[in-house]
Parts: sequence; structure tokens; C-alpha cells
Amino acid sequence: MIYHDRPEIAEECGVFGVYGSGEDVARIAFFGLFSLQHRGQESAGIATSDGNIIRMHRDMGLVTQVFQEEALVSLKGHLAIGHTRYSTTGSSVLRNVQPMRCDCSFGEIALAHNGDLINASQVRSEMENDGIEFETTNDSEVIVKLIANSCASTLEDAIAEAMSRIRGAYAVVVMNGDKLIGFRDPYGIRPLSMGKLNGSHYVLASETCALNTIGGDFVREVEPGEMIIIDSNGMRERQAVPKQGQALCVFEYVYFARPDSRMYGKSVHEARRRMGHELAKEHPAPGAHIVIPIPDTGTPAAIGLAEASRIPFAEGVIKNRYIHRTFIQPDQRMRDLGVRMKLSPLREVLAGRRVVMVDDSIVRGTTIGKQIKLMREAGAVEVHVRISSPPYKHPCFYGIDTANQNELIAAKMSVEEIRQYIGADSLGFLSLAGLVRAVGVKKDKLCCACLDGKYPVDISKEAKLSKFVFEEPTHA
Repeated sequence: MIYHDRPEIAEECGVFGVYGSGEDVARIAFFGLFSLQHRGQESAGIATSDGNIIRMHRDMGLVTQVFQEEALVSLKGHLAIGHTRYSTTGSSVLRNVQPMRCDCSFGEIALAHNGDLINASQVRSEMENDGIEFETTNDSEVIVKLIANSCASTLEDAIAEAMSRIRGAYAVVVMNGDKLIGFRDPYGIRPLSMGKLNGSHYVLASETCALNTIGGDFVREVEPGEMIIIDSNGMRERQAVPKQGQALCVFEYVYFARPDSRMYGKSVHEARRRMGHELAKEHPAPGAHIVIPIPDTGTPAAIGLAEASRIPFAEGVIKNRYIHRTFIQPDQRMRDLGVRMKLSPLREVLAGRRVVMVDDSIVRGTTIGKQIKLMREAGAVEVHVRISSPPYKHPCFYGIDTANQNELIAAKMSVEEIRQYIGADSLGFLSLAGLVRAVGVKKDKLCCACLDGKYPVDISKEAKLSKFVFEEPTHA
């Protein structure tokens, strides 16, 4: 399993929903969230409904830390939603943990959201001026309160109304006492798939790997702007808002998604392997002795580069897979030891070798220089870095925690300057054209804004400047 525990780049969360009479839906949601743990490690939660009461358990920490047997047994019902979070709007504190619950004319509802709303501040201010109070500092509550305060006659109409007001990226699962509903933004920037369990029960999940884990079968992806309604009568589809296009985040293929997931029908693992093939063509490394990955997301690309270049693949570093996010704040010396805690170089493999080191991205540049230093200390005579994505130059406002362009090293330095800064003997980034070829999806179906600055949803006037926008004095 991939744990995004480095400080380079992280996405917001994973969502999961299941409707299954006679099934242990809480336990199914637990396993679904466990398989989506790589999408966020700050907090986790599950809400269930038995038709009368929504029960919920949520807390800070990993899925296995939050849910013990006692908690799962208490979550009775025939439908459930779950969430695992990495914060991009609002602090990592208990009040911002999802699912979020609210009473309204449609009964009690619970909601879990992946993505970022670029007009959340504007919509929230309008609602506060109308006397609506907010309890959290994340943008997901804007969606909950829009639904809860709607004058629509049905929950589906209230959701459609909310979708018409919010802008940005969102993949959402919501439930009341007897319905599970999933919906996606008009560009499909954040992923959401639908599957079946035991041939009759419907499941919604951020990635298809969650369907695999619970023994479910993939049906299809939820379309941009579409709403999926699941209840005792089965499944219904509704185009809640007009589809504006297709713009799935390209970094799902590069980094976020688990390699055993599929998006647009394409294997994530195979896409990453082909990125390595393209890298070998664009940035050969003649004279290199071995190709090594930075585990785990660099591994498929490293395999591909080794295949195409005929340079032997080797494990040059071992990853400690038992290091997870911690809420203990170490001193500076312990922070400096962070890379050593996670990656241990194999001197027997590296000593005296010219090494091609493959990783998926350089975003802030805070980690890779330390990794190169470790390899040199282990005896590598040359370290040539190959990156399976283009330079990350532009901030993301759609659910990746890179909204400050001043933190992006490629926005400030040329490739040669980055090479010198990180201490590599050579540095090669995959071109955008090469990345698109490797993914096997036309560029007009991908959001590549962080790479080329072309945002599918205009962010010029509405995008938030800080993830803590609702914690600033005007929203205190």
C-alpha cells in the first residue's frame, strides 16, 4: 500500500458508500476505507443508517486506529458512507473530520466529500448573511448546508440545486435514512466509480481498488455532473447539472491512485510503467549501472525505464512501511532524520555504481535532495534523477495541497537550477506530451493545470488563497 507520508504533495481524501440490506455495511465501509487509506491519513469516519437513525463514528488517525471492533459493531444499518481525509481546506482537527451530519427537512443527512470548492468563501459568506451558522472551517460544510437549507421538495432536487451553486472539484457521497447518493463535478476532476457487491448491492468509491478489496465488481465511473441515486428500488441516474467536459486530474495516474486501480478504463500501474518507457526515450542515461525507484509510486516507472533502456532494475533503497503520519511534533533534528526513518539505502547495491534514480514528481523539492545524499553516502558514484511527470509549476485549487505557487520549486527555478539545488548529476523530467502518451487518454480529457497552467474551471477571481481561509479573522 502507498502511504503519502512525504511533505511533497498530498490529496484531500477518499470517499466510499454502500447500500446493502442484510450486509454488514459498516465493516464493508471499513475495508473500503482501508483500501483508500493512501488518499489521506489525518482522520477517518463512517456513518450508517438503519432507516430511522444515522449512527456515526469518526476520529483523528488512520482507519485502523479509528475503528476498533466495538465501534464497528455499534454501526448498525443497511447503508453506509465513509471518508478518509487529508486536509486542503480547514485545519486537521476533530471538528473538520468527515462524514459531516446535519438535520434538515429531508431527515438527518450525512455527507463525505473529496475535492476543493473554489467559490466556497463566496457561497459561505452569502449563507452567513442569510443567518445560516457554520460549525467547521472546511468547504465541505458549504455543500451540507446548501442541501440542508434548500426549499426543494426532494433530497435529489436539493443536491442538484447545490451543485448548480458550487464551483470547483467534488466527488461526494451523501445519505439520509433510506438513500445513498453519489455525485460528481461537471468536469469530473476528482474520481468516483460505481460497483456492485454480490450482484445486487451498489457501492460507490473514489477508486476501483476499493471495489477489489471488498469483492465487488466495477460497473462504471460516475459521469461529470451526474447524480447516482440508490435506494430500495435499485439505482437511478440523473444528469443533475450539465456536463462541461472531462478533466480527470492527471496526477491520479502519476501519484495519487493505487496502482491496482483503473481510471478511464486504463490501468494505473501500466500507465506508470509506460511513463518509464517514455522517460528512457526522452532522457537516456548512457553508462548507468542500475535503475532504482523511490518506493512506492516511483517503482512502476523505474521498471518501465529499465525495460526500455536495458539498464538493470534494482532495489537500492528499502522503505519502512510501518511509518505513518504522526501527530507528535518532533524537534528539528528529528525532522532532519525523517528521510532516514523512511528510506534505508542498500550499500551493497549502490556502492561504486552510477545510479538512475526514478521518482514520480518534484513539487517543493524538500525531500529529494536528502534522498540523493543518502545514496552518495552509501557509495553511489553518480546519481542521475529521472522524474515521471513534467515540472510542477502551477498551484492546484481542486483538491491538492499546493495552492501556494511560491512553494513550487519549478515555478522559481529552471531544470538546471533544480539539478544543482538537489545535487543530482543529471535531471530529466518527462514531457507533458510523453505523459499523455503514457496515460493513453487524450489531453482534453485530463486536467493538467498544475503542469501547463490551463485550468478547466476558471480560478481567477474565486480561488482561495489559503487552506485556512475560514479560520482567518473575518470567519472567526
